[in-house]
Amino acid sequence: MKHGRKIVKLQRKQDHRDALLMNLTCSLIEHRRIRTTLAKAKALRPYAEKLVTLGKRGTLHARRTALSSLRHKDMVKKLFEEIAVASKDRVGGYTRITKLGQRRSDSAPMAYIEWVDAYVPKAAAAPAPEAAAEPAPAEEAAPAKKKAPAKKKAAAKKTEAAAE
Repeated sequence: MKHGRKIVKLQRKQDHRDALLMNLTCSLIEHRRIRTTLAKAKALRPYAEKLVTLGKRGTLHARRTALSSLRHKDMVKKLFEEIAVASKDRVGGYTRITKLGQRRSDSAPMAYIEWVDAYVPKAAAAPAPEAAAEPAPAEEAAPAKKKAPAKKKAAAKKTEAAAE
């Protein structure tokens, strides 16, 4: 009987499946949204959401448990410091699966899986407004280069002059 057996096997042995889910989770943490097959996205969802729950705990034991699953220190750090903090008010359902249609080559159903609570990294958010407000001094000192007129415009002027 198959009572309580809900693991999606993805036609792989356990070691291969664990490595696949670990790599997909690391990619999801790093890129915030990944495009994969619908079956892999559905298999990834509980795996990733359990890691976010560990990240919300924030204890040393939770960090070590996440490290044993992910095996990448920088991904665990990003999970605990950015993703779990962004999802602190949410009780569950940290990921969203959006269906995309079929892949062209083999008609496999494709989907995006992404974090529901979009977070903005601190380093990327702070310098962007400052850089736009003040121009760099190197740009002011450099002389402006003159561009040659586009060929289409020059050709259009010649045809107008010939028509008159």
